[in-house]
Amino acid sequence: MFSIDLGDGAQLRPLEPWQAEEFLAHMDRARDLVDPWIPWASISTDLATATATLQRYADKQAADTGRLFGIWHQGTLVGGTMFVAFDAVSGNCEIGCWLEPAGTGHGLVTKAVRVLIDWAFRTRGMQRVEWHCDPRNGASSNVARRLGMELEGTLRSAYPWKGTRRDTEIWAILAGDWVAE
Repeated sequence: MFSIDLGDGAQLRPLEPWQAEEFLAHMDRARDLVDPWIPWASISTDLATATATLQRYADKQAADTGRLFGIWHQGTLVGGTMFVAFDAVSGNCEIGCWLEPAGTGHGLVTKAVRVLIDWAFRTRGMQRVEWHCDPRNGASSNVARRLGMELEGTLRSAYPWKGTRRDTEIWAILAGDWVAE
């Protein structure tokens, strides 16, 4: 298994079904913070559902339509990032992330997402990387901004969450605009 050093004792690694127990413990710590932003946080509540969440991404990876990576800090899974959607034919993908409170304040998401964007453009030849987030999730919007993405618009009342409708900001960066550090 590969591991990418993110500095400050942090690593980016694949997050796979065999790690469901560790993922579930992490979700139990993170759920209250990430549930409004990550749809599967509220459904990964026991070992079977946590395994199913990880298996969905393993299946996406096998089909080359998505991928899931964990962020470990000081040996503990504290968050992750993923290709929510990955369409190599069209050259478009969407990246998402989540982080529990213990992982905040270290720039881990920005570092990890930078790795994914760079891989998407340089290795896979993608032309467009999108970032979708709720406008109320300022931390997520700030990551997109730090990565040089442009806010392209807001989809009003775009998705349901616990009986309400939520907006979605669409941020993007194009291959020709990407400058990796």
